[in-house]
Amino acid sequence: MKLQQLRYIWEVSQHDLNVSSTADALFTSQPGISKQIKLLEEELGISIFARSGKHLTEITPAGKYVVELAGQILSKVQDIRSVAQEFRDNRVGSLSIATTHTQARYALPPVVREFMQRYPGIKLNMHQGTPVQIAEEASRGLVDIAIATEAIELFGNLVMLPCYRWNRIALVPKGHPLTEKPGLTLEDLGEHPLVTYVFGFTGRSHLDQAFNRAGIKPRLALTAVDADVIKTYVRLGLGVGIIARMAYNPETDADLVALDASHLFESSVTNIGLRRDIFVRGFLYDFIELFAPHLTREVVDRALSTREPKELEALFAGLTLPVR
Repeated sequence: MKLQQLRYIWEVSQHDLNVSSTADALFTSQPGISKQIKLLEEELGISIFARSGKHLTEITPAGKYVVELAGQILSKVQDIRSVAQEFRDNRVGSLSIATTHTQARYALPPVVREFMQRYPGIKLNMHQGTPVQIAEEASRGLVDIAIATEAIELFGNLVMLPCYRWNRIALVPKGHPLTEKPGLTLEDLGEHPLVTYVFGFTGRSHLDQAFNRAGIKPRLALTAVDADVIKTYVRLGLGVGIIARMAYNPETDADLVALDASHLFESSVTNIGLRRDIFVRGFLYDFIELFAPHLTREVVDRALSTREPKELEALFAGLTLPVR
């Protein structure tokens, strides 16, 4: 059994059993991958994948266990490399972050700038995607951390570290009828077409819950994955934008009016998702603390050592999170 064979079966499982796309991703040949998988199956005496002709059709029951264990082994191999690098030179390496557009555009820039000044020898990789995609990348060990508001709790091997609270504003052009209202209500918003985030992005679930509780069916004119697109269509007069407060800049967005909507919707919490079994390098502790100063090395270690959700809840109980 070779490490390369384990990598091949793991990667094939992550590429919808498409050996060709797996070969492209690994910069190797399709026949080479197929041969190594077959050799591993012969050594183990089981089929990891079911086949129809030359095509893999599904992972066998036994193969599911093997593939899962292969993923764990590959994750530990990466941890071994990280340990070696940490003790060889703790200011050299790479840090991979998966996050959403809102975090990458509005929350992370000052943190990234400070981090790169402290650690010029660290290569920083930023992956953007949906909350589910980025949480899955962290769960699979493809990135070091995920930063998002939604979906991190869906993956049992990720520990959620609460960073800050945020809420929403309604965004309208100057002269819009809502600017004349003494206080914004859900009923007011229900009278206008809305432009907001796609479901599953940036706290959208809390928005839907508020309208459902009020018995109001909002008119969604357009949904988008980032606030900049939403602002563009608000400027075109397509509707009232509902975005994260942090995404509004009074200088660059001076042509738009921000109306406080924090009293209408439950606040959301942005979390860092960290794989429970990850080896945390020194610079990763520093990055986390730069992003959320209350998440010190001691707190992160205690969170990673918890085994039950209630333990984690108790650790952060009573914590007053900063608001952005």
